[in-house]
Amino acid sequence: MGGVAGMRGRQTVRGMFQSLGVIMVAAGVMYLFIPHDDKADPVETKDYRVELLTAQRAAPYPVLAPEGLGEDWRATVVSYKREDHDAWQLGFLDPDTQYVAVHQSTEEPKKYIADVTQQAKDSGRTQTVGGQVWQRWEGPKYDALVRTDGGATTVVTGTASFDRLAQMAGALQAKKA
Repeated sequence: MGGVAGMRGRQTVRGMFQSLGVIMVAAGVMYLFIPHDDKADPVETKDYRVELLTAQRAAPYPVLAPEGLGEDWRATVVSYKREDHDAWQLGFLDPDTQYVAVHQSTEEPKKYIADVTQQAKDSGRTQTVGGQVWQRWEGPKYDALVRTDGGATTVVTGTASFDRLAQMAGALQAKKA
């Protein structure tokens, strides 16, 4: 009697391993046929509406954010630091995956601009975007469009071209919270 039960137990274990083998093969085949994007973009797009509302309520100046940029502009960085000269930062990857950021602060302009542009210098040239005159700053890492207005310095900066920086600058809107 004991011998038959032992045999059945071994068959059950062998059957389990065979089933497991079939499942593993099926999973492997499925894996092969599912498309894998090795260049999948790990960048997470942020929804910055809550931070924007908070900044607009708290800041002593009109906080700017872009309106009407396409879906191919993806927000990746957002922060508002009241304790750090009411600093607002909103960073995007543009359609060419270059970085474009909007920075605003009540900090002393020269120091602030140098910090957020990673040491860009005033080129002495200006660029008019949407009827507003911006100073063009050029740097080893980031270029920038800069304006001081409404008690704050606004810097549109990044690795993108001046055309893209101007596109962002032209899209900036202030909404009263």
